[in-house]
Amino acid sequence: MTVPDSSAFRPVAPEDRAGHEKPAVPAPGGPTGPASAAGGPVRLDGPWTHRDVAANGARFHIAEMGEGPLVLLLHGFPQFWWTWRHQLPALADAGFRAVAMDLRGVGGSDRTPRGYDPANLALDITGVIRSLGEPDAALVGHDMGGYLAWTAAVMRPKLVRRLVVSSMPHPRRWRSSMLSDFAQSRAGSYIWGFQRPWVPERQLVADDAALVGRLIHEWAGPGTAEFPDEAAVGVYRRAMSIPSTAHCSIEPYRWMVRSLARPDGIQFNRRMKRPVRVPTLHLHGSLDPAVRTRSSAGSGEYVEAPYRWRLFDGLGHFPHEEDPAGFSAELINWLKDSEPDR
Repeated sequence: MTVPDSSAFRPVAPEDRAGHEKPAVPAPGGPTGPASAAGGPVRLDGPWTHRDVAANGARFHIAEMGEGPLVLLLHGFPQFWWTWRHQLPALADAGFRAVAMDLRGVGGSDRTPRGYDPANLALDITGVIRSLGEPDAALVGHDMGGYLAWTAAVMRPKLVRRLVVSSMPHPRRWRSSMLSDFAQSRAGSYIWGFQRPWVPERQLVADDAALVGRLIHEWAGPGTAEFPDEAAVGVYRRAMSIPSTAHCSIEPYRWMVRSLARPDGIQFNRRMKRPVRVPTLHLHGSLDPAVRTRSSAGSGEYVEAPYRWRLFDGLGHFPHEEDPAGFSAELINWLKDSEPDR
């Protein structure tokens, strides 16, 4: 197996920074206003409410809005719950109980010494559904959150009413693409770079987590002027700078690669052969440089239920932030559709 150069996680040389002024990190109040400073870099103010729930032996921070059927939103890397700031009010206005959670080790959730394999992280998610007192939820996952949403739908199908995945193929599709498609393996070179001990963590938090801003800028589509703006990037940089967050954010990716030839990884891959049997909406940006379109396309072969593929033209890795209105409309219309098409 050829491992491409993990250039995104090489030390940044002086010549790389020449002519590029380091973007300023906003004040702790951030884009949500000065009052958000009281909640630190995670519990940012807004129309939502914050609280903690216990699940699967850990404590998880959530932000929630609205009443109705539960929609649980799962963030990806290098972000936290705040990535869903546009969808929370949109879903609440549409008659849903919208909840965005911080995954284990990120944001305001517990940073445990272990438990970052996808099976356990999926149990975190289904445990939060139970802790919220709901019989099931529509899962909406982006990036790593999408990987875990696929997993939860297979492992605990009775707790998943519907599945929405953005910017992430089915885990078996991800595995085959990373191992057999050099273009995807190169696009995901940051994941190979994560396999080194300690170095990636140091690079993520260096210079006030400047690398987080660089990755978000590189992965966003070139045609979206609204995102990323420096205020939003500053929020993500501050959240990544919380002690232990960088290490915990990387651990799931380390498991994904290091387990490829281990019994636990092989068993997980076999387990994911079980088809998804809930209606599934699969969303992807046509210009996503981190997860190629052809890597995600074809994930429908693992779904034995209505499956809809939606490609956002001109968007990159963050369609829910690059075009929040379009993404929210697509999501809400599908969630309200009593007969989603195949």
